[in-house]
Amino acid sequence: MFTRRIVIACLLLCSFALGQTAAAKKGTAKKSETSKAAPAKKMVWNPDELQWGAPPPFVPLGAQLAVLQGDPSKTGLYTVRLKVPDGYKIPPHWHPTAENVTVISGTLKVGMGAKWDETNATVINTGGFASVPARMKHFAWSAGETVIQIHGMGPLMINYVNPADNPVQPKKDATAK
Repeated sequence: MFTRRIVIACLLLCSFALGQTAAAKKGTAKKSETSKAAPAKKMVWNPDELQWGAPPPFVPLGAQLAVLQGDPSKTGLYTVRLKVPDGYKIPPHWHPTAENVTVISGTLKVGMGAKWDETNATVINTGGFASVPARMKHFAWSAGETVIQIHGMGPLMINYVNPADNPVQPKKDATAK
């Protein structure tokens, strides 16, 4: 009796699955007849396939950004890579969400705190990983050209401890009266 119920349940599940597959194929056929299919979102990249471009304006000049997953400007999961030259600096700042960083190549030096202090740094070598909790004040700089991968929950935002460090803020002209 018990075995019979299992067999019936399996047959019902199989027929449901076949019905779903047929409906999906039918829907796909209709879609292709009426409009061009949208390209699939890329899910796999090799380093030479990354599309490097300008990062958001709140990132200091000199970096390049490649978006791998999601939209870092919106709520939701995102993964980006940031390529920076030797000596690139990100002044003390914090993020409203946790920041997870993997060093893909090069060396990243990270310090914790609201003031720049190169004696207060942890060196993260190629393959290293850091997870910085939300609102933790920190700063970073590169030693050699460095590529880091950052992932977390968006939106990705940088809040500079010193507002004058924000590249988006207009700089005050010392000669202006």
